[in-house]
Amino acid sequence: MRRKIAYPLVALGVLGSSLAVASPASAHGYVSTPPSRQALCASGAVTDCGPIQFEPQTVEGLKGSRSCDGGVAQWSVLSDESRNWPAKSVGSSVTFTWVLTARHRTADWVYYIDGTKVATFDGGNAQPDAVVSHTVDLSKFPGRQKVLAVWNIGDTANAFYNCVDLNVGGGESSSTPTTAPTTAPIVAATSSPAATSGSSSSWAAGVSYKTGEVVTYRGKRYQCRQSHTSINSWEPTIYTLALWLPL
Repeated sequence: MRRKIAYPLVALGVLGSSLAVASPASAHGYVSTPPSRQALCASGAVTDCGPIQFEPQTVEGLKGSRSCDGGVAQWSVLSDESRNWPAKSVGSSVTFTWVLTARHRTADWVYYIDGTKVATFDGGNAQPDAVVSHTVDLSKFPGRQKVLAVWNIGDTANAFYNCVDLNVGGGESSSTPTTAPTTAPIVAATSSPAATSGSSSSWAAGVSYKTGEVVTYRGKRYQCRQSHTSINSWEPTIYTLALWLPL
């Protein structure tokens, strides 16, 4: 299988799409934190996911779906409830962070639980930032929940779909998206937001990096600009200026 690499900066050039549905070639994105099902696949926390592990940003289908796979058979693994998807423990207020590998004009962002609309954020039919965060009050939905996060594109009939499994009220506040899935391989990183000197850990996939943390990659040091969970093929050299600042 030819590996597809996702680039988060629009300035890097034209991006292709491998989707069977009619869709704009420039629109891609997914929920990185708390980790969506495709993020878990991409980080290796959940295995045997098929091609979604290489292209978590491509779950696109027609607007109106309430399925984790967006109604596209290619991504049906994301709707397979028998896989016992890990649920992230969060507080009652949760910040969902999208990483957009290519930005497209946005109608709105909508969050659902069991078909009930929980929150809507107007996109103003404008081009969003490379990283977009929404804080959602889930205090009325305690316990294990599957949140469907939908990015509705502004000038097409399509949307992007993500399911995020949570244990709401499980003890950890998620007002700042900082934590990787507990089943992901964890590598220690510097913890001070002001850490710009001294030792740093090597960058690795499957790690939740906080804003300000410093890593080393290919002999160079980078500081995290936006909290996120890393995945393979999204190294600091690719994410430069979007998520990582060279030191």
